[in-house]
Amino acid sequence: MNGTMMQFFEWDLPADGQHWKRLKEQAGHLKEIGVTSVWIPPCFKGTGPDDVGYGIYDLYDLGEFDQKGTVRTKYGTKQELHEAIEALHEKGIHVYADVVLNHKAAADETERFVATPVSQENRHEDIGESREIESWTHFNFPGRQGKYSDFEWHWHHFTGVSDDSLSGENGIYRIEGDGKGWAPDENVSNEFGNFDYLMFADIDYRHPDVIRETKKWIHWFIEETNIDGIRLDAVKHIDSQFTKELIDEVREKHGEDFFFVAEYWHQKHKFLEEYLEEQDYSISMMDVRFHYALHEASKQHRDFDLRRLLDGTLYKRNAEQAVTFVENHDSQPGQSLESYVEPWFKPLAYGFILLSYYGYPCIFYSDYYGYSGDVDYEGCPDIIDTLLYARKNYAYGEQHNYMDFSNCIGFTRTGDDEHPDGCAVVMSNGDDGFKEMTVGELHAGEIYIDLMKNRDEEITIDEEGKATFPVNGESISVWIKKENG
Repeated sequence: MNGTMMQFFEWDLPADGQHWKRLKEQAGHLKEIGVTSVWIPPCFKGTGPDDVGYGIYDLYDLGEFDQKGTVRTKYGTKQELHEAIEALHEKGIHVYADVVLNHKAAADETERFVATPVSQENRHEDIGESREIESWTHFNFPGRQGKYSDFEWHWHHFTGVSDDSLSGENGIYRIEGDGKGWAPDENVSNEFGNFDYLMFADIDYRHPDVIRETKKWIHWFIEETNIDGIRLDAVKHIDSQFTKELIDEVREKHGEDFFFVAEYWHQKHKFLEEYLEEQDYSISMMDVRFHYALHEASKQHRDFDLRRLLDGTLYKRNAEQAVTFVENHDSQPGQSLESYVEPWFKPLAYGFILLSYYGYPCIFYSDYYGYSGDVDYEGCPDIIDTLLYARKNYAYGEQHNYMDFSNCIGFTRTGDDEHPDGCAVVMSNGDDGFKEMTVGELHAGEIYIDLMKNRDEEITIDEEGKATFPVNGESISVWIKKENG
């Protein structure tokens, strides 16, 4: 069966502590529509009850301890998290947890240590003398009182911080000391000279205590939650050698099929390719360039050349590792990486990722359930349901692409032994169009109809297995065999 992931959260979800309950309630529906895995938001205690989950405070607190003004996380309690995961597993749906290992936030106490202010534009460039600063780096988790782990974090477990309480200044401070410094240039992104530092207190993955504790924690977390995979956040800021070590150790203990997908937010394929190579092509990656191509296509309408949709994408060059997505919590309106795909284009975008042979498609929560924030878009659940139906029943076998016209492209799926029907997909970002395409001689004489109901005609496949498949302007049609046709 074709695998389909759903990102079951967005940035502006209400901080009502009910999200794990919502997920549990939706388990049956997700199974019914064809979702096979769910990517859940960071489920750890953050800076407060409304933290989306990326301001990590305590990785051992899954909504169990009274810390940072709350027992539950934004999404609910630990017990509710367990119940949601169990409900999904009962339906045969895998669960992938969003894991944030780059930084820690909202420390319990300040400490004094020597640090050097560096340029935000080039983290190798010192912009002041090394001096004693005071910053929030001591994490002792008083609400947890050593349960699960008695490890406390101190300044020497971090590479950098963003504030100095002594001077009242903010910036980027590189922590000094024996063996301290940014991760090696070759192991992190080279944007801004060295992009080890992103935000908050940046974790030092060359410190032996940190390495030990993180490995101990990840085994605890997997065993505690029974998750099936992990989405690694912000990997271009984390020492890639440590990440590889961690992935290898997880698979050694929890099985070779434990799933990892990394988020390396960059549009240039070469950086993602280099990262995949460092990881021995053993993980998947979010296809960031393909998302931006969909964003650009939605903005430019007919001026976008659809033949270039796949240029520089993982989809085109490392399809087995590509997780394709139309939108996510970072690209949605109001976020720093905002790159919204306009609503008119979303049926085309989802048709492309859901019906294609390539990649592992991921549906965004708000494109299905609507946005919680100030975005005037209620999602397109009916369209996604229809495309998922086509994915479950027709999108199998070889793919033949017809990417030969700037405003109208198509592809066919030939079907396989279990799903012999196949389908023909055609889309236009300009005027009404058509594509002559082959679905295979075995379909000669069959009648095809548009599953999307955008076109009314019935198309007869000729003796060579070909037909001309029409499509409306700025639209998509999915042609399938008419039952009893």
